[in-house]
Amino acid sequence: MPIVDIELIGSSGIPIDLPQLTADAIGRVLEAPPGTTWVRARFLPASLYAESGGELPSDVEPVFVTILQRRRPTGAGLAGAVAAVTEAVAEITGRASEHVHIVFEEDGAGRVAFGGEIVL
Repeated sequence: MPIVDIELIGSSGIPIDLPQLTADAIGRVLEAPPGTTWVRARFLPASLYAESGGELPSDVEPVFVTILQRRRPTGAGLAGAVAAVTEAVAEITGRASEHVHIVFEEDGAGRVAFGGEIVL
C-alpha cells in the first residue's frame, strides 16, 4: 500500500512518465505487489522555493519524496530503503542524489482507509 508523493522543484528534464517510473521503482524497492504502489507527482516552480542562507544556485533542483506505508521499515531496513529510493529517484529525475530528500510517514495501519475500509 505504499502511497508516494513526489514534489520536484523546477522543471528541467522531467520524463513524461515520471509517476509510472517512480511507482515501479519504489514498488520494487519496497517489495510491494503490482498495483499496490500509488504515486502522485507535483511540480513547484523554483520561484516558489527557498532555502535559508540566501539564493539557491540555479543548478540545484531538489526533489522531496514522502512515503506512507502500512508499516514503515525500521533500522537497517529503513536505511536500505532510503538509499535505494534515493538512487532510483535521482536516476529517474536526472537530479543529483544529494538533492533527493525522503520522508517516511508514521505507520498507516489503523489510520488510513481505502474505500471506507481501515487498513489494519
